[in-house]
Amino acid sequence: MELKEEVLNALNKQLNVELKSEYLYLSMAAYLELQSLKGMVSWMKLQAEEEKSHAMLIYQHIIDRDGKVSLLSIDAPQNTWESPLDVFESAHRHEIAVTKSIHDLHDLTVSKKDHAAQVMLQWFITEQVEEEASTKEVADNLKRIGSDFGYLVNYDTHLNNRKDEQASQDKEGK
Repeated sequence: MELKEEVLNALNKQLNVELKSEYLYLSMAAYLELQSLKGMVSWMKLQAEEEKSHAMLIYQHIIDRDGKVSLLSIDAPQNTWESPLDVFESAHRHEIAVTKSIHDLHDLTVSKKDHAAQVMLQWFITEQVEEEASTKEVADNLKRIGSDFGYLVNYDTHLNNRKDEQASQDKEGK
């Protein structure tokens, strides 16, 4: 089924949202590098990689349906925050906005009866539940830690384990 122009434009817009997300998470990683929080840096770099993979899913969907990918400009992301907590609260707010964008896109595909795009977007809808939960979990834990530097260092080390979890999931095909 051919992509309708309105759906194609919206898919290209969502592709841009995902690439902006990658850019934002890299900016967050760079800020955290300055704080010497290597676990949080690793967490954010993995998040950036995930966002790029999300963009590529949309890219491939457009290509597979003989659509034209139109890359839009990406503005410079925020690059300073008040604290690691502020970084993760910003990430959580960002994921909530991304969820809304995906829901709006899905609603459009329903109204245009684009079943193929609906199926593809169902994965994103499910993924966003995880994205929101993971950023909220880290922010909530950072709130609990407060200004205790020892706990912050321990938690930062814990967050570095995400790469091990991600590698295991990749091997399992998840």
